[in-house]
Amino acid sequence: MSRTAIYPGTFDPLTNGHSEVVNRACRMFDRVIVAIADNPEKSPLFSLDERIDLARQVLGDEKGIHIQGFSGLLIDFAQECRAQIIIRGLRAVSDFEYEFQLASMNRKLASSIETVFLTPSEQNTFVSASLVKEIAKYGGDISSFVDTAVHTALKNKFC
Repeated sequence: MSRTAIYPGTFDPLTNGHSEVVNRACRMFDRVIVAIADNPEKSPLFSLDERIDLARQVLGDEKGIHIQGFSGLLIDFAQECRAQIIIRGLRAVSDFEYEFQLASMNRKLASSIETVFLTPSEQNTFVSASLVKEIAKYGGDISSFVDTAVHTALKNKFC
């Protein structure tokens, strides 16, 4: 039986921590859908199309990875994709309470879909998209936090 996992997020922008979680998930599941949320409430720096394009540039060559945008409830999208697993990344203990709340609500909405938490390596634990954007905005070096394509796109946004 094929196992499909979905890794949702705004990915504004996609960081090395995100990429690491995707690649680790690929070792555990047959198919990993990187589900990029169209979430205007978060006021993303990059449009949905730009985030999808960047994800394809960074992750596109990997076998078993599918990149899709979505809007609406994650659990509805997961069911449409026939995913059995939702992947959530945990960087720090502070992430756990919020992620546990989401996992519990998703289980209530669709008990057949499990949530799996993955932690990044130590070098990526402190990397967040928000921090990367802030550092880039002020001209700091983000090259060790993001792929070259993302680095270039951030430089172009803040020129």
